Amino acid sequence: MRYLVLAAALLVPVAAQAATPTADWPCIQRLQPRLSLGQAWTGPTPPDGAAIPAETAALAERLVQRRMTLDEAEAEIAAFAATTDAEGLALLMQAVFHRIDTQRATIIQGISRYGHAQVALAEQVETRRRRMAELEAADSPDFDAIDAEERALDIDMRVFTDRQHSLTYVCESPVLLEQRLFALGRAIAAQLP
Repeated sequence: MRYLVLAAALLVPVAAQAATPTADWPCIQRLQPRLSLGQAWTGPTPPDGAAIPAETAALAERLVQRRMTLDEAEAEIAAFAATTDAEGLALLMQAVFHRIDTQRATIIQGISRYGHAQVALAEQVETRRRRMAELEAADSPDFDAIDAEERALDIDMRVFTDRQHSLTYVCESPVLLEQRLFALGRAIAAQLP
């Protein structure tokens, strides 16, 4: 019993560190760079190294397009399921997963760059504020320099604020892809024999 308590106490900092977002990750959602097929698929495991047929790859490409409604996707999956077996459905899911996970990883890299830019811009705003305070505190203030610094600060603040407002929409993109992946996984699993 004492060893279980000790083990639990040792794991708490590791779990807390894993749950801590990075300083430049701007989203509320926890940073999860890649997904696992097992998170969205409970069907049979796709065969190792099996080539995905061109017809299956083309269907997967259509299914991941967000302009295709889920009802349309389910109809296409049902039509495909009528011509294949469980292994074919598993390969379809693998192809869908690969495409969505790749898109999602690209978006997450972009969000990370967005976060880096926001951190850099916040530092620039703080530097401008310090510079303005120094200019204003001078024995003989240079009002032209103060005005120029104030204009630059206003522009930086406006850009920073606009980016913060659009952050909600930026951060929703990976979530929308995850939701589509799970919905497609359910639709494909529903067609398993």
